[in-house]
Amino acid sequence: MNIGNRRARARIASWALATLLAASTPAFSQQALAAKHNCLACHAVATKLVGPSYKDVAAKYSGNADAVASLVKSIRNGGSGRWGDIPMPPQPQVPEADAKKLAEWILGGAK
Repeated sequence: MNIGNRRARARIASWALATLLAASTPAFSQQALAAKHNCLACHAVATKLVGPSYKDVAAKYSGNADAVASLVKSIRNGGSGRWGDIPMPPQPQVPEADAKKLAEWILGGAK
């Protein structure tokens, strides 16, 4: 195989990989962010674990104009009484920007 063919194939492979990553990055990055901040220890996308599923959270806040701000506050300050007896502990180590990304992802169905 000559150098020109190898370079062309390498460019095509790089383009294909970049295209795949660009298509999957938003959802993957938010789920990775949830894993990084240990959210997935208590929450799952579709099923209740210790805390409510993200789908249940999205349904509860549907139509609420202040939903993102409310979730950011709950993530960083914790909360109790909204989902039963088990309180959500505060997560002040989660930067506000990350909490906002997580809130938007959750409200969007965690897709």
